[in-house]
Amino acid sequence: MLIVKGCRAIEFQPSKVYEDFDVVIDKGRIIASGAGAAKEFSLKDAKVIDGRGKLLMPGLVCAHHHVYSGLSRGITASIGPTPDFISVLQQLWWKLDRALAEEAVYLSSLICSIDAVRCGTTTVVDHHASPGFIEGSLSAVRRGFEQTGMRGITCYEITCRNRGMEEAEQGLQENLSFAREIDAQRRDGSWNGLCEAAIGAHAPFTVDDDAMKMIADAVQASGRGVHIHTAEDSYDVSHCHHHYRKDIIEKLDGFGLLNNRSILVHGVHLREDELEMLNKLDSFLIHNARSNMNNHVGYCRGLPVVKNSALGTDGIGADMFEEFKMAWFKHRDAGGSLQPGDYLRMLSNGHELVSRYFQMPFGSLKPGNAADLVISDYDSPTPLKDENIAGHMAFGMGSRDVRTVIINGNIVMENREFPFDLQKIYGEAQKAAQELWDAMDALQVQ
Repeated sequence: MLIVKGCRAIEFQPSKVYEDFDVVIDKGRIIASGAGAAKEFSLKDAKVIDGRGKLLMPGLVCAHHHVYSGLSRGITASIGPTPDFISVLQQLWWKLDRALAEEAVYLSSLICSIDAVRCGTTTVVDHHASPGFIEGSLSAVRRGFEQTGMRGITCYEITCRNRGMEEAEQGLQENLSFAREIDAQRRDGSWNGLCEAAIGAHAPFTVDDDAMKMIADAVQASGRGVHIHTAEDSYDVSHCHHHYRKDIIEKLDGFGLLNNRSILVHGVHLREDELEMLNKLDSFLIHNARSNMNNHVGYCRGLPVVKNSALGTDGIGADMFEEFKMAWFKHRDAGGSLQPGDYLRMLSNGHELVSRYFQMPFGSLKPGNAADLVISDYDSPTPLKDENIAGHMAFGMGSRDVRTVIINGNIVMENREFPFDLQKIYGEAQKAAQELWDAMDALQVQ
């Protein structure tokens, strides 16, 4: 049993501040919470955290990440000209993912998980690609999550871009194999509750019709949702309409791909009527403000229309405090109508997405919720109230304040310390990164 005593606590949706708050945790769930809640339990057999002067909140969710990009920071591999989005994919990301092998995938997942925990992110929704290492790749991602204690949803991005349907079928089998493994562990009681599966696809412009049909069948068979880039760049939209005489959302829905677990990413170039269609289907649209700016693909002006909008990073770390700020400031700069509270709702929608996959409630401090919690040192110099939590998030709180992180009822970082040798891991990652960059250069001359 784990008990956090006497803290100030906040929830996001609805926004709520609690004082002198206790949380009692057992078997991965919150079993009691509120002022004085710990008094009903014996402390002698419990781990007790003194929360006085600390701020407790639900752990944050990164609703779209590419942990395979973990070894790309400061990359010195030779990258050709990148005048547009497609050339960025061809010259950088599609070289990097082709060069990935098992050890690099595992280490990328491990260091991205460590980074996420440090930032108070307790769940990452991952979208994986490694065309030279498909079979077993999701298990390598899972190893990194579980070694850190991170909670994650992962999938393999099915594509036809390198080897046509042969590659697509291998990606499909990896998705289904991983989902079936999770299902089997759920049934026999061996599942540790940390990892779940989606069905991945790269983007409509690299997935042929036959592959789309396979993906739809996999979504139906697995009971999961598709996780796919959609209308990130105008190229995706024009390519889809040219080949199918249909809009992207119409095309995806026509294949039976959209349901209440669908994770559509970016949506920069979707029209309002397409976004309204997503609302009717109860699907999710993940906004990645920093990535969209970095890739110069445009701005998703339809965000105010979207019911299930959530925040992701598209591989730029997992600091959701920073992503919240950048998303809000970009929207403000674009003259949008949303307020910081709307972005707090987007953070909370990440919890709703995760709840649908893990089949239990996330994002609240109420009993029965998953015990994914962050304890921070944020000491507000101004009043912290129900109505101004979003303002504190936008202009005050940050990942620098994160002190202790609890995931699935387990302390995975305490007082900013991990229970393993970070320097050893980072040393291995640096070596693997250089080998990866060299492998990318070798691909270039082939």
